Amino acid sequence: MGRVMALDVGTKTIGIAISDPLGMLAHPVTTLARKGVRHDTAQIATLITDRKVDWVIVGLPLELDGTEERSARLARQIGASVRASTGLRVGYLDERYSSVDAERQLIEADVSRSRRKQIIDQQAAVIILQSFLDSGESAVLEEEA
Repeated sequence: MGRVMALDVGTKTIGIAISDPLGMLAHPVTTLARKGVRHDTAQIATLITDRKVDWVIVGLPLELDGTEERSARLARQIGASVRASTGLRVGYLDERYSSVDAERQLIEADVSRSRRKQIIDQQAAVIILQSFLDSGESAVLEEEA
């Protein structure tokens, strides 16, 4: 499978996580402040090159009924742009509860409120990526090849 990167795309930030070289464990990388699709894609592409990433998983924030609204369209926009820029496989994974789970994990780890605000998106990306690593390719909703 190689090294996998996960993106938790929000309206203001993008949380990024990456797997270890064996594709077993997810680790937080950074949170990017959104500055437009082109700029965001360029920053992500640099990380992809630097970290030798083989595949990108984008969290798809579906509504509770499974439909896609604005947030999901933003995630797809970034995914398509990363695919066009890098030529890598880009898959989408249902991430409806990743931010809630991330918040809970950080509270349980006794991370301060101000620190949680800084790293919540990275932690959500870790949850998305670990879910993918644990479930395998069958967890991918669809892929841009």
